[in-house]
Amino acid sequence: MTLKLRNPLVPSLLALAILSGCQGDEAAQTSPVTPQSESAVVADAKTQAGSATVADSEVETARLTDWLDTKYEEELQFSPIQLTFLGRKDLNGKIDDLSEAAELKQLEWRAATVQELKEKFDYSKLTAAGKESYDLWVFQYEEAKAAEPFKRNSYIFHQMSGPHTLLPTFLISFHKVDDEQSMRAYISRIGESARALGQSLERAQLAAKDGIRPPRFAYEATIEQSRKVIAGQPFGTGEDSPLWADAKQKIAALQEGGKINAETAADLQQQARDALTGKLQPAYDALISWLDQDLENTTAEAKGASSLPNGDDFYGVQLAKYTTLGLSADEVHQIGLDEVARIQKEMEAIREQVKFAGDQQAFFKFLREDEQFYYPNTDEGRQGYLDDTRAFLDEIEEKLPEYFGLLPKAKLEVKRVESFREEDGGAQHYYPGTPDGSRPGTYYVHMSDMGSYSKTDMETTAYHEGNPGHHMQISIAQELTGVPQFRTQAGFSVYAEGWALYSESLAKEMGQFKDPYKDFGRLTAEIWRAIRLVVDTGLHAKGWSEEQAVQYFLDNSAVPEGAARSEVRRYLVWPGQATSYKMGMLKIQELRGKAEQELGDQFDIRTFHDTILGGGALPLPLLEKRVNNWIASVKQA
Repeated sequence: MTLKLRNPLVPSLLALAILSGCQGDEAAQTSPVTPQSESAVVADAKTQAGSATVADSEVETARLTDWLDTKYEEELQFSPIQLTFLGRKDLNGKIDDLSEAAELKQLEWRAATVQELKEKFDYSKLTAAGKESYDLWVFQYEEAKAAEPFKRNSYIFHQMSGPHTLLPTFLISFHKVDDEQSMRAYISRIGESARALGQSLERAQLAAKDGIRPPRFAYEATIEQSRKVIAGQPFGTGEDSPLWADAKQKIAALQEGGKINAETAADLQQQARDALTGKLQPAYDALISWLDQDLENTTAEAKGASSLPNGDDFYGVQLAKYTTLGLSADEVHQIGLDEVARIQKEMEAIREQVKFAGDQQAFFKFLREDEQFYYPNTDEGRQGYLDDTRAFLDEIEEKLPEYFGLLPKAKLEVKRVESFREEDGGAQHYYPGTPDGSRPGTYYVHMSDMGSYSKTDMETTAYHEGNPGHHMQISIAQELTGVPQFRTQAGFSVYAEGWALYSESLAKEMGQFKDPYKDFGRLTAEIWRAIRLVVDTGLHAKGWSEEQAVQYFLDNSAVPEGAARSEVRRYLVWPGQATSYKMGMLKIQELRGKAEQELGDQFDIRTFHDTILGGGALPLPLLEKRVNNWIASVKQA
């Protein structure tokens, strides 16, 4: 079920105005009403002053919103890819400039906007919502500024992501072709992708000269993924490559729809072929060749960020980026250890509930190895996984209005990952739809090895990636009205992943996880995220080896070994990101607990959730401020 979106900030402003008016009326009524009454004159003056203050704040905030919208439009012009993600066709034949020079240029632009922001606006005159937008714009700049000295420490290519997989995925799944012009833009983007891939290769080479390389397995995965992109026709023999099949299908659809004739269709096919073989293939060949040559310079034993130049400082910046908190690696590590111990007690209770005879380690082994917990590694097994996942999401969707006032308009699809980027044990993930709902949000599932995904975990993952997790949170943010546009697209991993992990426990509260084994899977997923705090900091700040990290996973969860190894390798190439989930969840739970305690019978779960989701993604300090403001407004009302 979907409901028309409402903006929670508008009722808050109206409530503030009404409260000011009520206080003024009360003051006037309790004072002697005579022309000579000094107290009446003072009260009347205060009322007018209060109204003027509210009006001034609303005017200043509206002015700020207009300015931010203008600046955000300028920012979007840096990224044709982002424009397409938003469903727009500006710069439709272009791909982003991925060079270091372009990144620096954008940072300098951000710095100039912050300076202008501080010069043009009086922070004290803004409404609470206006201050939130002001703070968020500044926060985003400060975060980018802190990361700039370490721009070469972040790996460009690895098994999790990179231009080598993003660009073809973008063309196939996100570039919409509905007329001849948009198909010509698609062909232009094939050549633009070649240029962007070359810029990315140059950045990887500059990092390598500084002694910064991802682990060997990341090189090997990137080579394999890149070869898949250019395997088949028109690059060689055999079946059509994914990009060529996509281009042909899109051209055929235009011809079938009567939008182009046969001659134009043939011309477009030839241009697409020429762009693929003449521009994109050489770019992938150059990438593969360099990776092959540089492979000998990588270490067989993967090492964490602290082994890199400026590694300790880099990891500190990464932790700050992915948690938005000022915690040290030691503090995050200890929080993880404490959470692992707490969740293990809940897991013990379920083991006793199902009357399993062995100890916890034996139970983990049983869950990892017993065939009843896995779908067959066949097409029928894969379809069964997809069908059951859709059924879980359909069931919980009916319950959402009991827990949320804000509901997304965008639809949700569940799909298998495209073959060229699919990997055994790869992380399931979500791609947002367009703000106008014309493209649905998509939950992508890796299915090349069904043995990497236990049935006990699948329900949890569905709620995390779909509703009430990523799909709901991101869709609501994109659909917000009455806030500066940049806030509808702001992204903070600790907020988004924290919310998605909170959603897993919320789904339990909503009556899901009726099967105790799937409830154990929920705890497995939660302890998984607690383990991430331990393992990520262990790898990048405490010198842990890959094997040590994998073993910690196996000792403390029922995660299959293939998934555990895939996870650890993910952390190795993406320092700090894995800490987002648990740290974000803990903060949301902390804020909910505070609201429940302070508001008592006035606490409403729907309004709390709308407060969390109704301002878009926020760093945790601003989210806490937002919730505190809401608590105060409820008390005042």
